Amino acid sequence: MPDRADRKAAFLSRAGWAGAECRFLAGDASARSYDRLTRAGKTAILMDAPPDRGEDVDSFVAIARHLTAIGLSAPTILAEDRDQGFLVLEDLGDDLFARLTDRDPSTEPVLYAAAVDVLVHLQSQPPAPDLPDASATDWAEAAAVALDWYRYAITGERIDTALFRHILQTALNAHANGPRVMILRDYHAENLLWLPWRAGVARVGVLDFQLAQLGQPGYDLVSLCQDARRDVSPDMETAMIRRFVAEKGLEDSGFAASYAVLGAQRALRILGVFARLCLVMGKPGYTALIPRVWAQLQQNLAHPALAELSLLCADLLPDPSENRLERIRSQCAKPAP
Repeated sequence: MPDRADRKAAFLSRAGWAGAECRFLAGDASARSYDRLTRAGKTAILMDAPPDRGEDVDSFVAIARHLTAIGLSAPTILAEDRDQGFLVLEDLGDDLFARLTDRDPSTEPVLYAAAVDVLVHLQSQPPAPDLPDASATDWAEAAAVALDWYRYAITGERIDTALFRHILQTALNAHANGPRVMILRDYHAENLLWLPWRAGVARVGVLDFQLAQLGQPGYDLVSLCQDARRDVSPDMETAMIRRFVAEKGLEDSGFAASYAVLGAQRALRILGVFARLCLVMGKPGYTALIPRVWAQLQQNLAHPALAELSLLCADLLPDPSENRLERIRSQCAKPAP
């Protein structure tokens, strides 16, 4: 049988990109990878999502086309072989929000305001069809990986997560289980591109949206403002929350509770995911991000709506001291071939 490289070459030939220079662009926590194709002065992006490693491009294709249809800037799909897990995508450039703001912090207010406007627009439109709609029980279960993997990686102990899940589910039901909107889930500065030659909400290019689902209005705002990969100042976070609340016509105090509960759920899940990426998938680099996510968790747990969960987390979850992070790294699996 042909190997992955042979399949890739055959796809590129069928797609009209035979002989193109192929330069690695990015990978992520999944098995997907991206290459920039260059030929005759033109560029495109190759997505390689191996089906035998659990990847599926169908959701990416469906969400990309939905976002484009409602006036947002997802990459146009130029060629596809869904069975093999290959897509050729429009090249939206290299101006990721993370890079632009690192080079020039004065750009951050404009970029983040534009990103908030995209969320408001997205949530004002009908969602894509057939999106998953997780219950509060499901969201609480997803956060339990903080105990199953982060706590386990430090203590070596497996514990019953039932009480943890019950307390978080109760908070979600009380403050973050209302009418659903479409959420993109990984909405942060490394997945957003600045396209200033376009107009309005189309100035923000959106990437890595294949896990879109139905959820609560504040979830993607938390993802943007409590970024696991870069610091967002408290003043910027407050300004973007105010912008979102004003544009959505929400009530401040109720949204604050929802935002904190969603933020806690997200931070807990990420702590577990980052530990699992090290222990199972051989990716220790994510452990360097754990202290930032821990600080975000503590910020969210300080909200009165999470008083009971805060006490339980203080009892069950060790803080990520350098010694504890080193313990996680010391158990890192061998990288997948």
